[in-house]
Amino acid sequence: MTRSKTLITKSAAIFTIALGILVTAWAPISTTQAADCTTKIGAVLPTSVDWGRPIAETAQFAVDIYNESGGVKGCDIEMVLRDTQVDPKVGVDAAKTLVDIEKVPVLLGAVSSGVSMPILTSVTVPSGVMQMSCCSSSTTFTDAAAEGKTKGLWFRTFATTRNQAAVAAKLIQERGYKSVGIFYKNDDWGQDIGKLVAADLETLGIEVTTSAAINDAQPSYRAEVTEMLKTKPEAVYMAIYPAEGVSVVREWVSLGGTQKMVVANSLKSDEFRDGVGIQYLKDVVGHDSAPPRTDSANSFVEMYKEKFKSEPNGPGLPNSFDSVMISLLAMDAATELTGEAIAAQVANVTDPEGTSVFPTVDSLKEARTLLTEGKTVSYQGATGAVVFDKNGDVSAPAVAWSFSDSGTEEVSYFPLADVDAFISTLK
Repeated sequence: MTRSKTLITKSAAIFTIALGILVTAWAPISTTQAADCTTKIGAVLPTSVDWGRPIAETAQFAVDIYNESGGVKGCDIEMVLRDTQVDPKVGVDAAKTLVDIEKVPVLLGAVSSGVSMPILTSVTVPSGVMQMSCCSSSTTFTDAAAEGKTKGLWFRTFATTRNQAAVAAKLIQERGYKSVGIFYKNDDWGQDIGKLVAADLETLGIEVTTSAAINDAQPSYRAEVTEMLKTKPEAVYMAIYPAEGVSVVREWVSLGGTQKMVVANSLKSDEFRDGVGIQYLKDVVGHDSAPPRTDSANSFVEMYKEKFKSEPNGPGLPNSFDSVMISLLAMDAATELTGEAIAAQVANVTDPEGTSVFPTVDSLKEARTLLTEGKTVSYQGATGAVVFDKNGDVSAPAVAWSFSDSGTEEVSYFPLADVDAFISTLK
C-alpha cells in the first residue's frame, strides 16, 4: 500500500470514530474481499443414502453460485454438512452440533418430516435458529405453525402432503383401481400421507382394504405383506423409503402380490429401481411435486446438467437449490445474522410485488443492491416464483412419473390450478 493510501485510510478511521458511527463485523465489503471472511450455515441431510447425496450436492451447488456472486455481506458462505441417516436421533444430534458448537443461524433440512420435526421442536426453535427444509411435507408442521409453535422460524420449499395425497388419489382414480392397500412408513410423514390418501380414496368411493405401517430396518416384512395379501387389493399405494421399499416389494411380488402400484416420490430412486428390478416395476406410477413450466425452472435444469452431467431426476433437487438461495438472500437482507432477523426477511426476498431476481451471479448481485436500498425482490428459481404462506408452506404443481431403464421419465404434468381444483372436489 502506498504512503498516500495509508494516510487516507488512517484519516478515514479517525473520522469514523469521531462521528461515532458503529461499524459492525457484518458491514458489506467488496466482492474481492469475500475470501477474507467466512460465514457458516448448517445442513442436516441424509448423505449416507444414494438419493440423499444429490440433495446435499445441489445445496452446495447453490452455495457456490452465491459465493461467486459475492457471498453474504461480502463473506463466503461455508455450508457445514452433517449426515442424518434419515434417523431422528442422529438428525437431532447433528443439528445440536451445528447450532451449539458451529453457532449457525440457519439450518437447512432435514429430509423426512420424522427427522425435521424433532429438530424443529428440540433444537432450532428453542435456539432461535431459522430452519428451511427442502423435503419435509407433513401437515403437522402447518398445524404447529398455526398454533405459534414454530415462532416464524420454519419454512419449506416442498409442497405439503395435502397436495401430494390428492395427486396420489387422482392417479389411482385415473387408473380405474377399485380397491387399494396402503403401505406407509411409520413416522410423521408416512402416517400423515397414509391417512390423507386413505381419506381421499374413500371420498372418491375407492375401497382401502387395509393400511400397514412399515418400520425401519426390519429383517423381514413378511408379516405385513401377508396381512395385506389377505385383503386382495387390486393395487397398492406405497409411501415408504427405498431401503424398506426394496424389501417390501420383493416379498410382495414373490408371494403373488399385484404389480399395480402407485408410489410416493420417496421411491423415485435408483436404489429402489435396481434393488427390485425394472422388470417388476412396469405397472408402477409415481407422484412428485414439480417445478412450474417457467423459464427459471428450465434454466435450473440446464445449470444442473452442465454442473453434474446428468438430469436432476432425484427427489427434492430443485427444492434443495431454492431453499439455499432463499436463505442466503434473507441473510443478505437481514440487519443482523440471527435466526429471527433472517426469518423476518424471507417475505422480502419472496415478495410477489418485488423485482424479479434469478439464481445467476449477475442477478444475485442485482438482488443484493436492491436489498441494500431497502427494496424487496421476488426470487424465481428452480421451483418457480416461490411464495410462502403465513405457516411457511408453499404450493406446487405435480408430476406423474414412471421408471425407465436409465432412471425415471415423466408421464403427465398437473399445473397448480389443476391440483387445487382437484383438492376442492375432495372437500
